[in-house]
Amino acid sequence: MTLDPNPTAPHAATQETLSVTHAEFCRGLPAGEFNLIVDPVKARKYIRQRLFLLPLMLPVVGIGAALAISGHPWIGLALILGGGFAHRIITHQAPKILLHLAIKDPRTYFEAIEYEMLEVRLRQS
Repeated sequence: MTLDPNPTAPHAATQETLSVTHAEFCRGLPAGEFNLIVDPVKARKYIRQRLFLLPLMLPVVGIGAALAISGHPWIGLALILGGGFAHRIITHQAPKILLHLAIKDPRTYFEAIEYEMLEVRLRQS
């Protein structure tokens, strides 16, 4: 399995995208039959939307700011920094999270293929 962050590389242009079912994808991926190309920009947007990242992080940062103002600066600062770091880590790991979700959930796999976030290509020997 290879996550190719640069789909415009010369070796990527020579292969064609495969249309495989979720079951074939789940069987062939551990066996190393496929090369995967994940668009990191689209994956970040999808994971932020799918995990409700902004609606979850805003209250954490807001509560942290309220605690910092109301006399608990260290707890508030920890919540503010924790919310910011969690957001950064999740968006940085979005291609891996997308691949994990695509393996576990057929709907996510088909959405990733349909919206061109994920391309499955046959591995050349």
